[in-house]
Amino acid sequence: MKTDCEISSTPLVSLIIRTKDEERWIGSCLRSVFNQTYKNFEVVIVDNCSKDQTLRRVKEFDVKVININDFLPGKAINAGIKASSGEYLVCLSGHCIPTSEYWLETLIKDLGNPKVAGVYGRQEPLSFTSDLDKRDLLTVFGLDKKIQNKDFFFHNANSAFRREIWLKYPFNEEVTNIEDRVWGREVISDGFKIIYEPEASVFHWHGINHDLNPERARKIVRILESLDDSSNTVNPIGVESMDIVAIIPIRGHSSLINGKQLLKYAIEATKKSSLIKRIIVSTDNQTTANLAISLGADAPFLRPKNLSYDYIDVKEVLSFTVDQIEHLYGVPDLVVSIDETYPFRPPTLLDSMIKHLVEDGLDTVIAAKPELRAIFVDKDGQVESLSEGFMPRELKNYRPMISLMGLGCVTHPSFIRSGEILGLRLGVFEVNDPMSAEQIRDSSGLKLAEDFLDTWWDKHYVKS
Repeated sequence: MKTDCEISSTPLVSLIIRTKDEERWIGSCLRSVFNQTYKNFEVVIVDNCSKDQTLRRVKEFDVKVININDFLPGKAINAGIKASSGEYLVCLSGHCIPTSEYWLETLIKDLGNPKVAGVYGRQEPLSFTSDLDKRDLLTVFGLDKKIQNKDFFFHNANSAFRREIWLKYPFNEEVTNIEDRVWGREVISDGFKIIYEPEASVFHWHGINHDLNPERARKIVRILESLDDSSNTVNPIGVESMDIVAIIPIRGHSSLINGKQLLKYAIEATKKSSLIKRIIVSTDNQTTANLAISLGADAPFLRPKNLSYDYIDVKEVLSFTVDQIEHLYGVPDLVVSIDETYPFRPPTLLDSMIKHLVEDGLDTVIAAKPELRAIFVDKDGQVESLSEGFMPRELKNYRPMISLMGLGCVTHPSFIRSGEILGLRLGVFEVNDPMSAEQIRDSSGLKLAEDFLDTWWDKHYVKS
């Protein structure tokens, strides 16, 4: 830890971070920035009309925010720099995450050389980055440090330069792309050097190009990854530091089974998670809310009665609940939704689903069970097969899955907020315990489960 005297003797660094709908990434980006060993810095967020919760997320940190309406990359950077005070200037994309706490001090260490106009760092793909983008990043950003005397390649997703250089060479405010390479050509033409510093690395979820054949890219990526021992195998987003909230929607009173409310089983199962920070019971009933609080959950509001009609979709209930949560506690990183009607919930299920979503970069993960039997659907009297029929299971090409959303669903709040739950990158978490798929919705289901529930819980929770 540096003393105040040591900090004051180091140049002030201004980090300019451009954002537009970066809610999913900006928390991880800023957490890594504020964990740097180099402490004498300020952060200026240049936001281009974000429609998600980006601005609420950045306000969790000590940053300055300016807003722009008409986005051009050079114009946005120049605006951020004009609002900053640092002797050294750093550009970082809002969806880039520094890979270590030494990133900043490594990126700026060569700026003391008056012959160096700028430094740019490595960009590494995430484990779930597409093959096209992985190919681009692994090809362009290698492991050897380079001093560029003629090559004017420069990249502002992860770059640094001195203010005195920028005053002489501000970024072009008219070009729609590659403002960094236009700048690089200028400084190289005037005799300056550009340095590529691979040790100052960030994770970047998409690549620098969006072209060429995906299959060709896949093959190239496999070769590059086999040659590069440092290629990314771990997701750096840091699931342990995420703000993850669980929602248990329930209408009216909780059902009793063996003298205990189903809600008790749902809350106890959720408490087994080491990653969920808060459990919210979303109910329309004050008695149920009081029960939830006595069981260790939160029930800070009652949902309106018009969200309890039989025809109301759970998406509407979740949307209302997320809105209330964000009003009371701030914007969570992830939302876990479960239903009390699934009492046979494995104790490791929710954490496993959360990790699956984060590590694979998915939008949504739903619990599901495989169904390899023939499946048919009746469409207005016309019966159609939805599966591969009656062939042996081991010969089938596909694995139909039946959703167990009430057993567990993990998603980003932005999807719920927009009136949806599922994003484009959907993942399923296969549940193999046949009891876990059992849902209790009526008295006959309660009667059937009474004989097995206590024994099952003793095995999975009490003795585990």
